[in-house]
Amino acid sequence: MSLYTISPSARLDLNQISNYFLSRNIQVGERLFQQFNEKCQQLTQFPQMGRSYAHIRPYLRGLPLDGYIIIYQFLGNKVEILRIVHGSRDLMALFSQDLDDN
Repeated sequence: MSLYTISPSARLDLNQISNYFLSRNIQVGERLFQQFNEKCQQLTQFPQMGRSYAHIRPYLRGLPLDGYIIIYQFLGNKVEILRIVHGSRDLMALFSQDLDDN
């Protein structure tokens, strides 16, 4: 069984998503966060189940979540949630920006 961690960038994403739903529909937001937790638990059992985004970075994988994508990597026995982004985002630009920020 693997473990999962949530990166600081992913925590920021979750906070922004939470703020969005707090002002619009709390029940939908709660359901989204419940689904997020379930997907993360599934990833600990089946870390390769997400789609490969190797064209962006070799280790990058993503799992859909109700209009969002859980972006993660699997290293050793640990799943690291890197970002949670809306599916309409330009992932190539997002991850090149992340490289510039480091």
